[in-house]
Amino acid sequence: MVELNSEKLDAVFTALGDPTRRQMLRRLADGECTISELAEPFAMSFAGASKHVKMLENAGLLRRTVQGRSHVCSLQAAPLSAAEEWLRFYENFWGGRLDALARELEKSTTGKRRKR
Repeated sequence: MVELNSEKLDAVFTALGDPTRRQMLRRLADGECTISELAEPFAMSFAGASKHVKMLENAGLLRRTVQGRSHVCSLQAAPLSAAEEWLRFYENFWGGRLDALARELEKSTTGKRRKR
């Protein structure tokens, strides 16, 4: 099981909470990009894109390397696995409860049909 401390998990979910950062991560899933390339679809400045990249970097979701004057970013997926595991617990938790509710509703509906 991949584990992240609470502070790191908070950083991952905060980073994923912004649609621009999620789209940047999606783009990085296809391969490395410079910050300028990440900024391009959003018509934002290098400085604006750099702030998003910094937040993703702090969450451990990307790695930035400097190649000359270019800042090249690559996806780091391990923190996503830890977040998925955390969410999976709650999926199982709610899934079981929703299944039980469905069974109760089915019993209730079946009982009403028989009374008529």
